[in-house]
Amino acid sequence: MNYNFDEIVNRRGTYSIKWDGGKLLKEIGLTERYDEETIPLFTADMDLPVPQPLIDALHKTVDHRIFGYSIFPDEYFEAIQHWFKTRHDWNILQEEIIYSPGTVHALNIAVKAFTDPDDGIIIQRPVYPPFTSAIKGNGRKVLNNALKCDSEGYYQIDFEDFEAKAKEEKTKMFVLCNPHNPTGRVFTLEELTKLADICAENNVLIVADEIHGDLVRRNQLFIPIAKAAGDVDTIITFTAINKTFNVAGLHCTNVIISNPQLRKTFQSVMGMHLPSPFTVSALIAVYNEGEDWLEQLKEYIDGTMEWVVTFLAERMPKVRVRIPEGTYIMWLDFSDYHLSPEDVHDRIYNRANVLLEDGKMFGEEGLPFQRICIPSPRPIIREALERIAKEFEDLI
Repeated sequence: MNYNFDEIVNRRGTYSIKWDGGKLLKEIGLTERYDEETIPLFTADMDLPVPQPLIDALHKTVDHRIFGYSIFPDEYFEAIQHWFKTRHDWNILQEEIIYSPGTVHALNIAVKAFTDPDDGIIIQRPVYPPFTSAIKGNGRKVLNNALKCDSEGYYQIDFEDFEAKAKEEKTKMFVLCNPHNPTGRVFTLEELTKLADICAENNVLIVADEIHGDLVRRNQLFIPIAKAAGDVDTIITFTAINKTFNVAGLHCTNVIISNPQLRKTFQSVMGMHLPSPFTVSALIAVYNEGEDWLEQLKEYIDGTMEWVVTFLAERMPKVRVRIPEGTYIMWLDFSDYHLSPEDVHDRIYNRANVLLEDGKMFGEEGLPFQRICIPSPRPIIREALERIAKEFEDLI
């Protein structure tokens, strides 16, 4: 079937943190202004309807009328295996799959399970803020292998610095984000192989957040690091339906661990987590019947990104931006306005009444940036950028 992603679905009153969470967002300092006219584009979930097979599956679950403790049937694991084999040519064994109620939860478990206080963990800033929180919150040391950004806004890995940090005696883990959030890099086979080789040589465990792996541009190839590495015994991979199919509220991350001992340790530290029956039926539905929807979604997101780049070139030419290789995130560089991050924030969040994410949340490398999540109907994106452009007109 054909999906109309231009349809605006009113999410207010549906317990959405994005559209109903103004009080919380003010309390945690994300914004000072939030009202009925706010356009929130800060969080990585979509304002787009999910695949019809998913809706049908959830209706079937509701119609059963009993929502007791649930198990993982064979169909659950078979759907995961089928998806990753057909989409990414990655063979996953059923016993390698561990359910987690969330990716951030799984990351914290991995940090606790496989490192000790004061151990070093490598991350690549600017990067998703919970990476830092998981490390510092558990008493570990952040080792920042900052990505290098060229004049065109393209980010690359500083391998010399990465290897130096991997060689440090207290370095025990590397948390990879691929596709990278917020820069949108999809790392190449060569890059992934080199990272894996360095980690293997220095006994550094790789924890790979690959939850955006299905959301890449038409001309890009996503490669799981478990496929690029020569040895998968020291690799833990997070996958999820949450980003791909807009079901973050159903809490479904799957952790892939090939090494039996690592798997046993991870499960022991995490403890038992049973799924919701809605989570089970959702995953089976989207991985078996959601591919057509995903291809239409990717086409729509690619088109929106092309529109954003064209709009900014015409209306805000001082904003530097490039279409990311993956994710539905765009990373906007405001440095050519020569404004303080606070002034940029004020113009966007308070005056334009659009809610993005300040780049400083992703590390000091992100100070002049704003992160915008664009998987919303294009009329919403147009209105948001029109408002922002108006507040910078005096600086052109």
